[in-house]
Amino acid sequence: MFTGLVEGLATVTQVVPEPPGTRLTIRAPSRSMRAEVGASIAVNGCCLTVVAVDGDQLAFQAGAETLGRTNLGELRPASQVNVEASLRLGDSLGGHLVTGHIDGLGTLVQRTDEGDWSTFCFQAPRELMRQMASKGSIAVDGVSLTLVDVRDTQFTVALIPHTLAVTTLGRLQPGMHVNLETDILAKYVQRQLERS
Repeated sequence: MFTGLVEGLATVTQVVPEPPGTRLTIRAPSRSMRAEVGASIAVNGCCLTVVAVDGDQLAFQAGAETLGRTNLGELRPASQVNVEASLRLGDSLGGHLVTGHIDGLGTLVQRTDEGDWSTFCFQAPRELMRQMASKGSIAVDGVSLTLVDVRDTQFTVALIPHTLAVTTLGRLQPGMHVNLETDILAKYVQRQLERS
């Protein structure tokens, strides 16, 4: 489990094909990430297992399902990614409960900047939109955000200057893809309603 409170930006150093998947290596932002082989790290919100550690370099393997469902397949050397180590019992939950299991891709369709603040409008699959509600939570590339306006196939979020500065979201431009994870509670509510 994660919180959606990004611990830092990491830089991709290698992307090596390992058919049918890929080996992804990043330079961790700090040694405080509890990085050891077998650890779970959210990379742009996607829970990956550390398969090798070499100093500040962390390696992960992403399979075809992960590459097809997320934006990890679009990464290249020098790309930056949001990273967060998994929660430990007793850790503070400052964002919302995030599993690291990406539900699908969204596309930034509009960015409105007002000084250091921004409002983003994303297009998302209709089936994910059913799990969103205004003032609810969404993880966008692993960042816990509050939904502002929710429509049939689009939603908006308001970003404060701090979030724009310390995550990859500040670099987003219209047309770029993001990983989306809807609130786990919304998934259970939807499932129960469908069974009723």
